[in-house]
Amino acid sequence: MTPSTSTRRASVALLLACAGTFLSFLDATVTNLAVPPIADHFGVSLTTVSWVATAYVIPFAALLAPAGPLADAVGRARLFLIGVAVFTASSLLIAVAPTLPVLLGARAVQGLAASLLVPASLGLVLAEIPAERRRAAIGMWSAAGALAAAAGPALGGVMVEVLDWRALFCLNLPVGVWVLIAGRKLLTGESHTGRGPDLAGGLLLALCVGSAVYGLTQGSNHGWSSVYVLAASGVTVLSGVATVMRAIRHRRPALRLDLFHSRSFAVASGVSLAYGTALFTSMLLGVLFLTDAWNYSALEAGLAMSPAALVTAVVGIGIGRLRIALTPRTMVAAGSVLIAASTAALALLIDTEPHFWTLWFPAGTVMGVGVGMATVGISSAATFSVAPQHFAAGTGMVMAARQVGGGLGIAATAVIIAEVSGTGAEPYAAVYWFATAVNLAAAVGGLALRIAAPPLPQPATSADPAPAAARILEGDQR
Repeated sequence: MTPSTSTRRASVALLLACAGTFLSFLDATVTNLAVPPIADHFGVSLTTVSWVATAYVIPFAALLAPAGPLADAVGRARLFLIGVAVFTASSLLIAVAPTLPVLLGARAVQGLAASLLVPASLGLVLAEIPAERRRAAIGMWSAAGALAAAAGPALGGVMVEVLDWRALFCLNLPVGVWVLIAGRKLLTGESHTGRGPDLAGGLLLALCVGSAVYGLTQGSNHGWSSVYVLAASGVTVLSGVATVMRAIRHRRPALRLDLFHSRSFAVASGVSLAYGTALFTSMLLGVLFLTDAWNYSALEAGLAMSPAALVTAVVGIGIGRLRIALTPRTMVAAGSVLIAASTAALALLIDTEPHFWTLWFPAGTVMGVGVGMATVGISSAATFSVAPQHFAAGTGMVMAARQVGGGLGIAATAVIIAEVSGTGAEPYAAVYWFATAVNLAAAVGGLALRIAAPPLPQPATSADPAPAAARILEGDQR
């Protein structure tokens, strides 16, 4: 493969990986806007309809871990394209679902597909891009998710206002079809090990996460000492122990416990868990608060959520192009503190009287800066604490931790709102305090990271014929 061909392949890999990440995050953000109209359409409670988000998160979280080594086994590009195909097809099924059970089933399949494409996408990028360009690549890959988060609320608001909540899930279709067509060229010359992971262990992990979330959501309905909660707790413990035992004994485990021999990787995973809990809590809570307490329409709520996500995208891209070597420790700790400051301000100051420009917008801007820093910091910590041949596995494990946290955060949001008395902003303030505490825990964990700063991007020469996407990878500041 000639240098120019290698550069073009790296550019295509980055572009398609960003598009795949955009897909998964776009769906997550537009789904938050769909929660209130879906509850009205099917006549169910908030606790029940929260499973529209949770049904996606559980398989996503549980299967991210085995999906990493599976990508190494069958080929990162191959698994990436399979994930995109299933994700696109399940999006169409959600859009036409006649009943809530069908919708929830399709959401679970969509979560499974996302678990395949996301770690494969970053593993694909890191395998194709030289070490000195990886910091910029990670920043762009992270920013793609933030761009989806920025576009999702506004697009979703328009779709709900003008059309229907079902139209939200059609947004994925054109992007998915384009990625499938453009990504076929990446299959040529791809390496793979041919040794798949323990999928049974992945199913045990899914059972563990799912039963934990189920127990949390049923506590407010049936009581914390009810048979539902006790049974779910028992299943969580037993399946968790079985997952660990299988991981210890299996030659190719779904849960790569050996990666935790790296202290930095173990810390990054713990921080990712806390970060995901706070992030998913804030994303869902923002939509619920704006539409309920401030009586915003779906369109208004979507537009109100967009500035924070847009700032996140700008920060993610900007970090990758900085000429200052920021360590993962600095990015994670500082980012988490900024997020905690914004959620604490909202917890203290929100009420039923709208204050968009004096409260929501500045708090969202600070939160966006923090999320951008923390996202890149966690991704960098995961990447640079494992060997190159384990990129996909390491990425999958750390992202699985974030999704597990997300599932717990969504469940905790529904429980706190149901349990805290008050007809005004009190329940929402309580959830923001919860998010603040979790963000501070993530900041403390970030201080324990001991990873050197990634290499600075190298400037391109004036004779560099590489296309624009490749020059971005090289950190070209011209």
